Amino acid sequence: MEQGWKQAKAVFAGTLGPPLFWLILFFLVPLGIVWAYSFGKNVGLTEISITGTFANYARAIEPLYLKIFLKSAWVAGLTTFLCLVLGFPVALAITFAPPKAKAWLLLLIMLPFWTNLLIRTYALIAVLRTEGYVNVTLGWLWAKASWLMTLAGMHPLGAFTPLELLHNNFAVVLGLVYVHLPFMVLPLYSALDRLDRSLLEASLDLGAGHLRTMALIVVPLALPGILSGVLITFIPALGAYLTPDLLGGPDSQMIANVIERQFKRANDWPFGAAMSFMLMYLTFIAIAAQGLLARRRGARA
Repeated sequence: MEQGWKQAKAVFAGTLGPPLFWLILFFLVPLGIVWAYSFGKNVGLTEISITGTFANYARAIEPLYLKIFLKSAWVAGLTTFLCLVLGFPVALAITFAPPKAKAWLLLLIMLPFWTNLLIRTYALIAVLRTEGYVNVTLGWLWAKASWLMTLAGMHPLGAFTPLELLHNNFAVVLGLVYVHLPFMVLPLYSALDRLDRSLLEASLDLGAGHLRTMALIVVPLALPGILSGVLITFIPALGAYLTPDLLGGPDSQMIANVIERQFKRANDWPFGAAMSFMLMYLTFIAIAAQGLLARRRGARA
């Protein structure tokens, strides 16, 4: 038995070794180098001296950059809230759908993952731009309404002014919700699908009503899925780069866009590294808070 266990450990170590080596060499080591850069300063065009200074972190919390951090957190929070509001009914509908329809609905939710994010973002640009589908449709409806008013002897409407739907905060939030909504729906569905249906039936039989049953039975039981969905939606939204870069304007940039400029344009790698790890520290805090809430909830249960 002992010999068998030793052989099993050897097989386990042999199986774990290559991916662990890959993870250390191509993830942890580069991450450690960037972390070391955050305590350094530029001494030349391409040279960085690791001095142990905290000046980069002190600069990262200056009012200018702190405002961008707070704005990014606000945009990510709004995105997460909208995804929760939109995703909860969708997850609930999938949960109570017939088995055949459930499979197709889940496929539709996962379908965006099969398309590159850049392609999806450019598709959204085609919808929102001045000559995009939204403004073209609204212009056509405006012209029809003006024509009908003319036939009725009323003063026709003026020329249609296209809506500014692109290169602003609205476009950034809409794009982030569009991208991250599946990340909210899937954990919500996973939690709702494990609900004990008899509890819902008992609540309705006792006269609680659908809304009260939803608030007092469904939401508390689905809380682990809600917390997971909030976490895996908020964190990617906070560090989003491509969506604000393509859909946002000068006043719609988020912290990831500032970090990108430090590495590419400003050539200030130490400061960019410090801001990157400030973002990572916030991520760790969010994960720790979610774990603490889950532990407290488990202790109460």
